[in-house]
Amino acid sequence: MRGYQREDGLYDIEGQLTDTKTEPFETMDRGPVAPGEPLHGMWLRLTVDEAMLIHDVEAVSDHTPYAVCPAAAANFKRLVGLRIGPGFTRAVRERVGGTAGCTHLREMLGQLATVAYQTIGGRSGSGSPGLVDTCLAWAADGPVVRARFPEAAKAAAAATKRAAE
Repeated sequence: MRGYQREDGLYDIEGQLTDTKTEPFETMDRGPVAPGEPLHGMWLRLTVDEAMLIHDVEAVSDHTPYAVCPAAAANFKRLVGLRIGPGFTRAVRERVGGTAGCTHLREMLGQLATVAYQTIGGRSGSGSPGLVDTCLAWAADGPVVRARFPEAAKAAAAATKRAAE
C-alpha cells in the first residue's frame, strides 16, 4: 500500500492484494490453478483531498476464482463523496457490503484509510487530533497526545476528573 500527492493537489492512496497457493488446485470457472499463480489479484485506488473526502475510486480484479467476481469492482464508485473518518467503515458496509461488493476489496479499505491518514498527516507534519482515542498510541491520556496535542490531553484529563467526582 502507498499514498502520494498528485500534481493537482489531491492524493492517491493505493493498495494491492495477491493471493497465491503453494499447491495446485481447481476452481469452478478457471479450472486448474498452478502453484504461485494468483487466485486473487486485485487493486484499489482512492483519490482523496486533505479533508479525507473521496473524489474517485478505481477497483480492479485481474485474477479471481469466479468469472462473476470482477463485476463487483464497479460498485466501489459508490464510495465517492464519503469522508474517511468516524463512521467510514459503517458507510462502506452500507454501500458495498454483502452482495454489492467484494470482501477482499472491502477489507482493503480499512488499511487504505490508515495509509491516507499517514500520507496526508505526514505532509502537514502535525497529524490530527481527530485520531485521539483511536488506538493505544493515540490514547488521550498517553504520551503521544500529551506531547503533540497538549490541549486535547488537558481536556481528556479534565473530563476524567469530572467523571470521577
